[in-house]
Amino acid sequence: MQPSLVETTAACLFAVAVLHTLAARQFARLSHRYPRHAGLFYLLGEVEVVFGFWAIVLVVAMAATSSAGDALAYAESRNYAEPLFVFVVMVMAGSRPIVQTVTHVVDTCAARLPMPRALARSWLGLAVVPLCGSFVTEPAAMTIAALMLSPVVFRREIPSPAKYLALGVLFVNVSIGGTLTSYAAPPVLMVAASWQWDSAHMLANFGWKAAVAVLLNASLAAFVLRKSLAAAGDGKEPPASREGAVPWSVALVHLALLGGVVAVAHHPVAFLALFLMFLGFAQAYERRQGPLLVKEALLVAFFLAGLVVLGGQQRWWLQPILSGLEPMALFFGALTLTAIADNAALTYLGSLVPGLADEAKYMLMAGAVAGGGLTVIANAPNPAGLALLKHGFSDGSIGAGALLLGASAPTVVAASVLLLL
Repeated sequence: MQPSLVETTAACLFAVAVLHTLAARQFARLSHRYPRHAGLFYLLGEVEVVFGFWAIVLVVAMAATSSAGDALAYAESRNYAEPLFVFVVMVMAGSRPIVQTVTHVVDTCAARLPMPRALARSWLGLAVVPLCGSFVTEPAAMTIAALMLSPVVFRREIPSPAKYLALGVLFVNVSIGGTLTSYAAPPVLMVAASWQWDSAHMLANFGWKAAVAVLLNASLAAFVLRKSLAAAGDGKEPPASREGAVPWSVALVHLALLGGVVAVAHHPVAFLALFLMFLGFAQAYERRQGPLLVKEALLVAFFLAGLVVLGGQQRWWLQPILSGLEPMALFFGALTLTAIADNAALTYLGSLVPGLADEAKYMLMAGAVAGGGLTVIANAPNPAGLALLKHGFSDGSIGAGALLLGASAPTVVAASVLLLL
């Protein structure tokens, strides 16, 4: 296929955006070295800004080479349901009543485990919460897990190698932990209808294997973290827990609204209406609320929207690669490509390949979800985790190379389980 000028430009800008993501931490350091231009370097160092910024550049380039009308038509043709949904879920799942309720349940379970409280909370946050993503969606699971783990694992007293391993485990476990159902993980959602994969199919072919990998990864992280957590103590309570108990009636309303949003996740008009109801309720009972994660959620939505705009022009080179690979090569190809292209985009392109064998479908999905923790852009919920946890790392940023290294071992575990069991 001969790419058009727009497609070639988009591919080049996509490559630049990926490189920019890898170099984001260097921009953050430049903001300290050159205070006169600290604002610009700080902006360029925000990973959540990268893809949105280069998507704007693409639209401007399309307007310059074609017409403003064509550029606007392309931008409006993209489906922004996922960025909007992630924004809504981040704000709602990160609210004080939701976090406090989940934290209470986790602490109750942690008290019954034969291990120190901080270690038990860490294990549950890395194992149980990601698996719950199959029911409350992966973005919600990522938000809740990040807020729970932040004051325990992701703090300055914990050595960076251990934190990067825990971050890699969290990203990988959320990516594979959503495969117990057919609606919670973005890469599964992209193909569920066209491949006729329901929740029973997902549980039988992926879910139980994912659960095994999640438990192994969480146990690995807990083993590595045990000494550091013991030396650092239990850590601070989550902000939601320090501000007094939330009445059960308020928590039930939040849970009901969040459940409603999850139930209508594919209908932006419906979940935005429920979100407006949530905002009204939160304002009415302001004293029972903490600060909402509006800024963090907006940045993540901007990142994902940019990925949607840039990713829409990458089909010309991605789809031939996917359609030309044998099943085993397809598994490792998807595992690798996921690091530089959102795994939902890969599975969506795979669903467009006619006559794809069942074995190839399995290999594509398995590779896509197994590689979902390698980079920030590999899985849609990852930017949410980065936005909530980066302040626990030096320079307030997360290194792409260190994340790749930290996610390597849990990725190998996930890939091995999905491939061999």
